[in-house]
Amino acid sequence: MSTFAQRERLLLADLLEAEGPEAPTLCEGWRTRDLAAHVVVRERRPDAAAAMLIKQLGPRLDKAMEEFAAKPYEELIQLIRTGPPRFSPFQLKQIDEASNTIEFYVHTEDVRRAQPDWTPRELDRVFQDALWSRLERAARLMGRGAPTGLVLRRPDGQTVVAHRGTPVVTVTGDPSELLLFAYGRQSAAKVELDGDKDAIAKLHETKQLGI
Repeated sequence: MSTFAQRERLLLADLLEAEGPEAPTLCEGWRTRDLAAHVVVRERRPDAAAAMLIKQLGPRLDKAMEEFAAKPYEELIQLIRTGPPRFSPFQLKQIDEASNTIEFYVHTEDVRRAQPDWTPRELDRVFQDALWSRLERAARLMGRGAPTGLVLRRPDGQTVVAHRGTPVVTVTGDPSELLLFAYGRQSAAKVELDGDKDAIAKLHETKQLGI
């Protein structure tokens, strides 16, 4: 049975293939080739991927990214489709689902929403609920660098505090859109913001959201 992570993986691979290696993305400084290399390094080079959390390992990550980005683009796409190597922890369904559902959803939107003619995907309630569940668990981590208090709110009234502080900005939208906002894609997220005008401006401009 397909999981959300598996579905989003294949959607991302198909989209990267369709757009080609030089299409823009929402990741600053990255084209689609760079994003594809990032996804592959994250799954296949844990020694280098650790630099995403440990800054001292930055040179190792840069080298791995360069090596994979230099590979034929079609090979990168195939590596994404086939998934992690045999003994990777990502092979475990629970870890794959917990770690990759958000990763692949966000990166799919990084490609989609960088195109001038993009339109929102229609996501079913089950997937929206799954994204909300993950957002609830990760909200404080993603919002820890917010310059204001930050509350994320679903249209049905469910809320989660991503950052405590004043003044408070409340961001309302579907879980999929709140996730993009909290992941640092503020300008691309279809949400409504309520709060102090200056605080809203600071929140929109900050580059400190996300993991």
